[in-house]
Amino acid sequence: MIFMPATFKFKKRYIAYSFMVFYFVMCQSCMMMRFSNKETTKFFADSQTVFQDKTIAFEEYKIHYVETGNIQNPTLFFVHGSPGSWNAFKEYLKDTLLLKKYRMIAIDRPGFGYSDFGDAQDLKEQSRRISEFIKKIDNTKPLILVGHSIGGPVVAKLAVDNPSWYKRLVILAGSLDPKAEKPEKWRTVIKVSPLRYLIPGALRPSNDELWWLKQDLVDLEPELKKITCDVTIIHGTKDALVPYSNVAFMEKKFVNAKSMDTITIEKANHFIPWSHYEIVRNALLNIQ
Repeated sequence: MIFMPATFKFKKRYIAYSFMVFYFVMCQSCMMMRFSNKETTKFFADSQTVFQDKTIAFEEYKIHYVETGNIQNPTLFFVHGSPGSWNAFKEYLKDTLLLKKYRMIAIDRPGFGYSDFGDAQDLKEQSRRISEFIKKIDNTKPLILVGHSIGGPVVAKLAVDNPSWYKRLVILAGSLDPKAEKPEKWRTVIKVSPLRYLIPGALRPSNDELWWLKQDLVDLEPELKKITCDVTIIHGTKDALVPYSNVAFMEKKFVNAKSMDTITIEKANHFIPWSHYEIVRNALLNIQ
């Protein structure tokens, strides 16, 4: 009886240490928010959609993507938000109406999915890498960029860096106004080792790029006048993550856009690619 309290205390400590080790291992392997090749195959099998699941390796990095549709058609190029991967747009890639009109490609942005998972990059570097990828997959047909959330500034930066490449930008709940970004101070704390390794899966690179985003947008703002293609903006009025004020910012800054269409979705939140699928899909179908 005398030794029971000490034994019990030892067991509690052992359990606590085991739990910490388990949590650390789990953080490195869970919440990656990506489809395996097996999951991708199963998803498209249900609709009998022909697809390609590929990775292009460059000297210093790689870009993973999924492609559907006729290679001779104009390309819809989907860029996901944060965190995420190509499968944020999986329903679009098998849509029968879109497949009649487009070749469709959805990428894993640098640091997400199978594109060097965990190694997040700032806006400038993302544009450089994705631009090199676009050179590789170009089919000389019109190219339309579709970006959701942080994918919005990514596609804007792509169009700034190579204005003549793109027919249209479609920005879905895009975060482009630096004044609307208010970086949470706690993000800088969890960027530092060893705390960053306690953040599970895709939330780690997401935290990195969201911390950089405000300065990225400050740097991007004076360059937005370089965008010369058509622009479509789709945004919900009740977006709590990316304020609707971003719409007025974009309308003011895209001064050299060939044309600009704004679709306002009343009372819609940040997740319009899924909650208002038909509105987004129809906007893509109506592109001339």
